[in-house]
Amino acid sequence: DDRRIRMALPSIQSVVNRRGKLILISHLGRPKGRDKPEFSLRPAAARLAQLLDQPVAFADDCVGPPAQSAAAALTPGSALVLENLRFHAEEEAGDPDFAQHLAALADIYCNDAFGTAHRDHASMVAVPQAMAGAPRVSGFLMAREIKYLRDVLDDPRRPFIAILGGKKISDKIMVIDNLINIVDHILIGGAMAYTFYLAKGWNIGNSYVEDEPRVEDAKRMLEAGGEKILLPIDATCGDRFAPDADTQITTAGIPDGYEGFDIGPRTFGHFGAPISKAKTIVWNGPMGVFEMPPFDAGTNHIAQAVADATAAGATSIIGGGDSAAAIEQAGLADQVSHISTGGGASLKMLEGERFNAVELLDDK
Repeated sequence: DDRRIRMALPSIQSVVNRRGKLILISHLGRPKGRDKPEFSLRPAAARLAQLLDQPVAFADDCVGPPAQSAAAALTPGSALVLENLRFHAEEEAGDPDFAQHLAALADIYCNDAFGTAHRDHASMVAVPQAMAGAPRVSGFLMAREIKYLRDVLDDPRRPFIAILGGKKISDKIMVIDNLINIVDHILIGGAMAYTFYLAKGWNIGNSYVEDEPRVEDAKRMLEAGGEKILLPIDATCGDRFAPDADTQITTAGIPDGYEGFDIGPRTFGHFGAPISKAKTIVWNGPMGVFEMPPFDAGTNHIAQAVADATAAGATSIIGGGDSAAAIEQAGLADQVSHISTGGGASLKMLEGERFNAVELLDDK
């Protein structure tokens, strides 16, 4: 998937087209500080060359002689990709000496990596610290992400609806705690809904649920949110996770021997009504196991409802990760306002967290 490369193209082309010498640093996967060929950025450099329709140089390391000689060889309007930063454990450790080697390669620092902006890694924090006094700016993508997410939280048009799904309530506790004071409604879907079911005393059959402390969190949030929190009023259940599973639609709980895999058809209208009236929508997390029919219906229906609301004038922000994949799969990516490139980062921003990587920039 080259989506993140394409999303960074405006910033990349801006430098190249103005005859700058561009050095790109990034990461791929979780190599845990080891040189793993399957996580090399060489294929990304090759794809970038295709998209730019010009050669893109590649250095076999991000520091040391390979990086230094490749950077020195750059000519105006050319681009260089350095090898995966995470092949060095110092990157995730935020090591200042490692950052100093990276900083020495360039005169200007531009951060266009919103997906990693919530992490205090060397390239995100220690490099701009080492380049104090030099221009330190956000790229166009970073600026767009900050504008959409921060502006929405600071001054949303109302009604403001948050749609939260996915598997674990623990991933969303701080988001719900922050948004409960900001939004008009929070719509809960995905497997995390079954922890709320349990908090209400409903049967959940074989459905996924987190441990007892999370059930207590769900009870607390239901009490704090009151009528703001909307749960699914029915569910699509299966006796197993398979396309030919024995399925049934159930209300107010899940029968024994069955597992909830999606919101049910009555919930489409239950959730669709507030979505249709919304002026601001934030969506993070699918409504069910959208990768496999028939359990993709709920996510697809909500995706269409969000697209319809956007067409009617709402601002819609899709929070990266599975939500981005779901809206792409539904063929509606071009019918929403913004799809975030950072699932974890967008969640952290929705929690109200400030990012050191962003605060260090002179021009955001």
